[in-house]
Amino acid sequence: MVNLNRIYTRTGDAGRTRLSDMSWASKTDPRVQAYGDVDETNAVLGMALAAGDLPDEVAEVLTLVQNELFDVGADLSNPLAAEPVHPPLRIEQSSVDRLEGWCDRFTEQVPPLMSFILPGGHPGAALLHHARTVARRAERSAWVAIETYGTEPGRTPDDAGGINIVAVHYLNRLSDLLFILARVVNGSDGDVLWLPGGERTPSDPRAARRREKILRANRRTGGADEASQAD
Repeated sequence: MVNLNRIYTRTGDAGRTRLSDMSWASKTDPRVQAYGDVDETNAVLGMALAAGDLPDEVAEVLTLVQNELFDVGADLSNPLAAEPVHPPLRIEQSSVDRLEGWCDRFTEQVPPLMSFILPGGHPGAALLHHARTVARRAERSAWVAIETYGTEPGRTPDDAGGINIVAVHYLNRLSDLLFILARVVNGSDGDVLWLPGGERTPSDPRAARRREKILRANRRTGGADEASQAD
């Protein structure tokens, strides 16, 4: 149970903060950076949900993910210990498996891709693209923490424990899921595809044929005007 009786405490005014195990860490510590990026991911998901007009099944998934991201943050802020007095909250493989299941389920609702996607379209989809980039940053920050602390439990009070790697795997799968959900929100005709080289016509015949396919696809979306300018 978390009790928040007062929001400001002044305890962080010296540039330090307490981790979940009550040990002190610098506010520039890789752990703090990682769970801060997780918090930012959650905030962007909140914006996507607040924008409304998302499919019910997508909103339901995002609501569950928002709650689980608090679990991820709690995990990253709690160094691994060999024999903890109280078992801490940890992300488990079942949560990663559930993300992968959602990826498979929602991928069936969108057509195959022939190029990368320009972020945008529906406001909710644009925010989900934003969220996936922040989730990728959170994952990178967590890997920096692993480079610093490793993935093994601390054996003594002076031995800083490592990072639960399953929480990092969760962030990786989450960014994949958010990319897929952004496509679902935009619909089958909502993706605007990246046109490599922009206005330049490739000299290679295969690249030229691929470019023409992308142009035809973009003419069916909001990217039609830009695509016609590239002809």
